[in-house]
Amino acid sequence: MTVYLNGRFLPLEDAKISVLDRGFIYGDGVYELIPVYHRQPYRLPQHLARLQRSLDGIRLTNPHTASEWESIVRELVARTPFDEQAVYFQVTRGVAKRDHSFPLGVAATVFMMSNPLPLPTAEQVERGVAVVTATDERWLHCDLKTISLLGNVLARQLATDAGAAEAVLFRNGFLTEASASNVFIVREGVIVAPPKDNQILPGITYDAVFELARGGGLAVEIRPISREEALAADEMWLSSSTKEVLAVTTVDGKAFAAGVPGPVFRKMYELFQASKPRSDK
Repeated sequence: MTVYLNGRFLPLEDAKISVLDRGFIYGDGVYELIPVYHRQPYRLPQHLARLQRSLDGIRLTNPHTASEWESIVRELVARTPFDEQAVYFQVTRGVAKRDHSFPLGVAATVFMMSNPLPLPTAEQVERGVAVVTATDERWLHCDLKTISLLGNVLARQLATDAGAAEAVLFRNGFLTEASASNVFIVREGVIVAPPKDNQILPGITYDAVFELARGGGLAVEIRPISREEALAADEMWLSSSTKEVLAVTTVDGKAFAAGVPGPVFRKMYELFQASKPRSDK
């Protein structure tokens, strides 16, 4: 497996990072994951724009221009033997002595790797997935895609322990997101999602859903969603770069929305599949 580290493409086993890297010591860094279909990155400019926003949010200078990032991504994709890939990369504040304050004159650490893209199975698409609900106990900058993900990890483990795909989170009685997904509901044919504020990650697939829905003639709305409304919805979906759009059919061990993916989901799934890059073979 070939990875990228600080300007070099090299075998994974040769990629070494100091234990004093601030990503290890403090979780002081950000990350992105870009889905690749038929070796074409999906919505790359949007992912790079979100990366810039996350870097700005933690006051870390972007080590590359957008064109440089694109060149590195495409080179790594070309060196990886899969047509569908998940390109992961993270940027940390670099290696320095342990001190909470930002170090001066330290180069950022840039790491990138690509793995097979873990898409939902045909059974998950057809039958939907189970989720559990949980209190959102994460910090108040969930809009930044940082590598400090302990709160998300603990929430996902609640789902794993229950044999579920995700944990859907609520803060002060209102829906935020899931541990690693955005969440949508459908009420009377209208697709509704929480606003992109500091409590949720501005998902690239979240934006794609609304763009595709509007183009496909589906009604959409962005506003706060109470727990009661969410759990009484006609449909509930998850979205992310690896889940694409996925229907929820079980919540906290009980069938949700008749226990089958709904008609609005079916339409959105078709729209999303049609939006993906196609093979030029």
